[in-house]
This record gives sequence, structure tokens and C-alpha cells, in this order.
Amino acid sequence: MQEIYNKIYGDKVIWGVIISLALLSIPIVYVGTEQLALLRGGNFFYFVIKHAIILLSAFVIAYQVSKINHGYLSRVSIILMVFTIPLLLYTMFAGHNVDDASRWIKIPFIGLSFQTSDFAKISLTIYVARVLSRKQGELHSFKVVLKHLFIPIVFVCALIVKSDFSTAFLILGGCFIILFFGGVKMSHFGIILLILILCFTIILLTVPEFLQRLLTWVNRLKAYSDPLHPGNYQKNLAEASIYDGGALGLWFDIFPGKYGQPPQAASDFIYATILRNYGIIGGAFTILMYLVLFFRSIKIARKCNKLFSVLLVIGLSSGLIIQAFSNMAVAVGIFPVTGQPLPMVSMGGTSLWFTAISIGIILSVSREISSGNNDEEIAKSNN
Repeated sequence: MQEIYNKIYGDKVIWGVIISLALLSIPIVYVGTEQLALLRGGNFFYFVIKHAIILLSAFVIAYQVSKINHGYLSRVSIILMVFTIPLLLYTMFAGHNVDDASRWIKIPFIGLSFQTSDFAKISLTIYVARVLSRKQGELHSFKVVLKHLFIPIVFVCALIVKSDFSTAFLILGGCFIILFFGGVKMSHFGIILLILILCFTIILLTVPEFLQRLLTWVNRLKAYSDPLHPGNYQKNLAEASIYDGGALGLWFDIFPGKYGQPPQAASDFIYATILRNYGIIGGAFTILMYLVLFFRSIKIARKCNKLFSVLLVIGLSSGLIIQAFSNMAVAVGIFPVTGQPLPMVSMGGTSLWFTAISIGIILSVSREISSGNNDEEIAKSNN
């Protein structure tokens, strides 16, 4: 056992967190896919076995990424961005449609699809961390900040916003967090926000397709404010299932209870399923795990001696935490429906892999700090 422990790279607490979340998710996915299983002829094990296999592959990905010298990501950040833009453009015009929005690209031969926004989130984080670390002496110039940071960030988010407003908004928010810690002036934020509002308004008024998407967003807001709105079907079921579980939870006793589960009980509304089955204890434990992940990441960032490493860890960890709390806020009725999965918990395919990549990079930084290679290796990679 000691040999295995020694071969686990990076922060052991973070490993414990993601293992705990994964183990928490398996029985929840089983009970959350009851309706989907009935549609497939009663095969209750199909979805949970598939989820377990993808989880296992996600851990392999996280482990392999944790062995990589994360400093080399600084070198390939431009290449990643070069791949990101065409992928997003292809998704916009020829992507696989889900709920009247092109968000996915099908991977040939293996039958899986992936959201290009997941790839964009990681590549953009790496790119912004690199630019901020290399241009510290020029951040007083709005022209430099606009050219090298704001324009790439806004352009990537603009390619995503039509099909997935919530993801674009979360990516923009995550990038702004990196910019803030990277030393960008608050006055620059104010200017760019005004420009964004103006451009967004012009696009909505001039592009019919965006106007249609705006109506979708307005309907979601109406559903959020009106419990009787037809669009509130899943949200109401989620809240009802939480009420069904009570303070102590049903503990996988599927049959009791007055209310059913929402159709997305194992993905977008999985936190409601956690509360339904585990009660307040399960809900509090889930929140605690994400808080531990965040504070351990902050601890790792504080030990870094290179700004690129600091911003990389802050950007990736804050992105995961914002996504997690967005999912939980939707499930309990605080936020409008966004469609964000719960990292390392929600049933999914490639979204789990991209989450694993983010965690693997954080673990890579912590590994290099603990081995004392942070200064020398990152300096080489940034040059």
C-alpha cells in the first residue's frame, strides 16, 4: 500500500476529494437514471456501469496529466488557442444539435461527443495565465491588455454564447478572476464591461438568430420567477424531490415519496438527487468536498514561486468551483437553469475527462512544488 501511495503524484488531499466525489456519484447515478433505464427496457445497470468506466478513465487521465511538467503548457498555449478557435467555429456552424443549440462535436468511431467549450475553457485559462505572467511590466497599458487579453477572451466567449450562454458567462467570469489576480487594473475592467454591454446590445438588435436565443434566455428567467411556468417542470421536480428526501434522506429507497425525480436527475440536477437520497448530510458533504478542493488549490498557489503557476491553479480551480456551485444553486432553486454538470459527480462522458485534465494540471503543480522543481523547470518552460 505504501508503494501505491508513493506513486500517487500531487496533493493527496485533492486525490481524496475527487475519489470521494466519484464514490458518492456511483449510487446516485444508479438511482438517478431510473427513468432512463425504464426507457431502455429496464436495464438499470447500463448507465451506472458506463459512468463507472468513464470515471475510471478520468482518474487515469488525471494521473497521467499530473506527471507532466505543467510549465510546458505555457509553451503550447498558443497552439491550444489555434486549435480552439476553429473547433468553436466548426461547432457553431456544423456542430451536433442538442436542445436547438450546436454545442457538441461527435468523435468518429467511438460514439462519443464532446463540448468544444470544455476544451476552450482549459486552453483559454492556460493562455491567459501565460500572457499575464509574461507581460507584467506592460499591464498599465490598456492597449496591451485589450490586444493580448480582452480581445482573445471576448472572442472565444462570443463563439460560445449563442449556443451556451451559461458556459460563456462562467468562462468569462473565470478569466476575469485570473485577470484580477494577475494585476489588471480595475479601470480596465470597467472600460471593457461597458464595451461588452454595448456590443452585446448591438448584436441582439441586429442579428435575428441571437434575438431568438435571447427569447430562450428570457423564458428561462420567467420560469425562474414564476413557479407555475411550464418551463419550470424540471426545476419544480428537483425541488419536490429534495422535499421528498427531507432532512435525513431516503437512502436509495426509490419507491416511497409523493414526487418523482427530474429527467436530468443524474446530470444537471444531480445535487437534488444527492439531497433526496443522502439528506442534509450528503448535501453538506458535497459542498465541503468542493471547498476543500478550492482551499487546497489556494494553498498550492501560495507556495508557487512563478506567476504562471499561481494563475494556472487559481484559474482552473476557480472554474471548477464556480461550475460546481452553479449546478448546486440551480438544483435548490437559487439560480435559473443553466445546464452545468457537477464536476466529478454528474453522469457524463467527455466532460468528466476535461474535469480530470484540469485537476491533473493542479496536481502537476503541487507535485513539482513538493519535489522542489518549480523554480527551475517553470523558468525553462516559460522561456
